[in-house]
Amino acid sequence: MKNVLVSLALALCSMAISYAANSSRAEVMPGPDGRYKADILLIVAHPDDETAVTGYLARAIFEQHKRVAVIFGTPGNSGGDATSYAQAGALGAERQIEARRALASFGVMNVWFLGGTDTPGQDVLRSLETWNHGAALWQTVRLVRLTRPSVILTWLPHYVAGENHGDHQAASVLATEAFDMAGDPTVFPEQVAAPPDRENIGNLTEGLEPWQPEKLYFFSDAMHTDFQEGKGPRYSNEDISPSKHQPYYKLAADEMAFHLTQSDTGQFAKKAIASNDYKYFREPVRFIYGKSLVPGSVTGDILEGVVRGPIPYVRPRGFVPRKQAESSIELGGPFAFYREFWDAHGLDRLKSLLNPEAALDAGSVLHIPVLIHSARDQDVTLELTLPQGWRKVGGFDTYPLPAGGTYPLQLAILTSAQKVTVPQQVRISALASGREIGSVTMAVSLISGGLPQ
Repeated sequence: MKNVLVSLALALCSMAISYAANSSRAEVMPGPDGRYKADILLIVAHPDDETAVTGYLARAIFEQHKRVAVIFGTPGNSGGDATSYAQAGALGAERQIEARRALASFGVMNVWFLGGTDTPGQDVLRSLETWNHGAALWQTVRLVRLTRPSVILTWLPHYVAGENHGDHQAASVLATEAFDMAGDPTVFPEQVAAPPDRENIGNLTEGLEPWQPEKLYFFSDAMHTDFQEGKGPRYSNEDISPSKHQPYYKLAADEMAFHLTQSDTGQFAKKAIASNDYKYFREPVRFIYGKSLVPGSVTGDILEGVVRGPIPYVRPRGFVPRKQAESSIELGGPFAFYREFWDAHGLDRLKSLLNPEAALDAGSVLHIPVLIHSARDQDVTLELTLPQGWRKVGGFDTYPLPAGGTYPLQLAILTSAQKVTVPQQVRISALASGREIGSVTMAVSLISGGLPQ
């Protein structure tokens, strides 16, 4: 019996020692991977879009030693190829490499492509459709959480003559949405859920952390720059880089020259360098202040007021339906979308940035989306005031509407074949019972090489 008790005691001691050994302290929880941290995240549509702001990026990277990451919406899989017969998927594969090499010349190594298809046109809603908006946003929010930027730079979410590429605008829509969503843990919660075993296979939840960026800026390659002046910071490309001992316009041209498949960027830059003609590159880099969650001025430096580490999540304003009390007419399509988009995301500065305008080839058909709202059962007749030589194509003059109804339509107008330097005015009036209930006006520029609508 005594031997049995001794054996039992020894067994208990052994179990106690084993338990103590197995109840060791857990490892320190790993933080986010610092290799992907960015101070500035650039979100654009196509390979070569970064060239619109490389003069500024050179300052931020070489002088301020800031970390930059880039997201491209598409691989640039359409358009002409200035170097070979490569088209479609092959062209996109080439342009992805060009973009990576161009940015690597600036030391930017963290570059992603969302996989959207290049969609030539002026309608942001069409580009969002072809990009698969939901999936593209899912990826963009993930990359904001991965890179944890202080500042997001992107194209202007606005329909502007010259800057009316639907893909550019789609990139800016995604960037704005991700700015407001990445800090909310209920948005794509699978991205911020901890994996069951981070060192094992089979984890589907992603283990990222919510992240709220601090500042959002836009830029534009519109046909005119007047509306941009004083709306945000402005950086001269004439200045000499203290670290590179070259003007920023030369650094911008060198970066653009990597995009050789594209005649209007890489080949253009190559010729400029060869001829020492940098007129195009001397233009300053202009930004439009979108919004900021930290103190700072509208025209101050892009990094003014940013803080180290995370800031609290700030809920966006969100969509609030408008009350339509009276009969009226307004521009539809992208224009109607932006009115609600700016409100929902607190981009009040964009509401009065400029009046409606468009640009297209002379002698082509201009499509103007219109919404007619009616407060009562009635017929609404449209009257158009057009420049000389322009005419309406097809369609109807009168539209029957029920009380509280909205009639969406798209007017088709054949423009003059003569190019003009001054924007032409198109006015659309809506009449009910002989009385004008409203009107819309659009300035239209006739140019060469305008995007199809």
